Amino acid sequence: MTAARHAVEDLLRELAPQVLGALVRRHGDFDACEDAVQEALLAAALQWPGAGVPDNPRGWLVTVASRKLVDRIRSDSARRRREDALALATPQAELLGHAADTVPDADRDDSLALLFLCCHPALSPAGRIALTLRAVGGLTTAQIAAAFLVPEATMAQRVSRAKRTVKESGIPLTVPEGTDLTERLAEVRHVLYLIFNEGYTTTGGAGLTVPELSAEAIRLTRMLHRLVPDDTETAGLLALMLLTDARRPARTGPSGELVPLAEQDRGRWDRRLVAEGVDLISRTLPRGRVGPYQLQAAIAAVHDEAEDTGTTDWPQILALYELLERFGPNPVVSLNRAVAVAMVHGPAAGLDLVTALEADRRTARHHRLLATRAHLLELLGDHGAAAASYREAARRTTSAPERRHLTARAHRLETRA
Repeated sequence: MTAARHAVEDLLRELAPQVLGALVRRHGDFDACEDAVQEALLAAALQWPGAGVPDNPRGWLVTVASRKLVDRIRSDSARRRREDALALATPQAELLGHAADTVPDADRDDSLALLFLCCHPALSPAGRIALTLRAVGGLTTAQIAAAFLVPEATMAQRVSRAKRTVKESGIPLTVPEGTDLTERLAEVRHVLYLIFNEGYTTTGGAGLTVPELSAEAIRLTRMLHRLVPDDTETAGLLALMLLTDARRPARTGPSGELVPLAEQDRGRWDRRLVAEGVDLISRTLPRGRVGPYQLQAAIAAVHDEAEDTGTTDWPQILALYELLERFGPNPVVSLNRAVAVAMVHGPAAGLDLVTALEADRRTARHHRLLATRAHLLELLGDHGAAAASYREAARRTTSAPERRHLTARAHRLETRA
């Protein structure tokens, strides 16, 4: 793919939510507006690499999308009344192809309002993620389906149901204010967190990561942080993403194999992202009430600032995990704390905590619990039991890179015995 086409795709992804927000604000029908915007984006993707980007690319897209919307309604004779109403509501400058800055609110960016709409509590969790990636992230239904390892038809149904819910619920295109903003921020942050995690360590498939998802999560979280710069948890979430994504270049080997944190070449970490993340969390922690995202970012910062595993400040990490557990029972946090306990107090102490977690049905049969048990058994020198746990963990994971990594560790221990 040429550099020009790459640049056009990046620009279209940035402009897509702005154009959709403009159409939804003027015409109200989310579903029809979204289809019209997709047609306009396709037209731009075909024309701009060769003909050049217009002087006002957003105005061009708004104009074309508005025309597509009007044409779609005119082609349906059963919607004549809606056609008339829409024609009256549509600025004539757009229909005639005039410059978009003659249109009221042409420079208004509704991307954040669209993000809040897509993360509305009326939508199902799966619907929020799908609609956010489609409408705000600019990903196609096929791309989202591939990222989450579901058939395209299944993802299309999720998107369709979400759009239908938006239409039937009458969810407004607006950024909430006051108490409503505070409450809704938690929903938006959670959706962005899930999107980032799926991109950083995908739950299944041949690849370990889906960089497009993590990149979109970071981009959208930056937007959210600009809206609420004083919200410490939003800042913490952004710092967590930056500090975690900084390790991506070293997470896989030449053949795509998983490289665990302790074995990564830290010289390959993105030090620009590390510096930005450390600076952000360092400025955020003293400012207000500390929350889970800030604590996770602080843990990531301790890892990222260490030269290697041996110089990592494990007592500080353990203290941070103990604080994190106070926000409510979370088996994943408890499992990570068990590793920190093992690094501070010895593998036997960590193994005791892992054994206790086996009573939790949420993690009892999870491959990560078995992999952690195997690692601690390996540190204790019980290579036979460690190999068996590694193999059982490999059988239970749905990620091909993780399966290969766990199987290789088991094989290495078995050859030592």
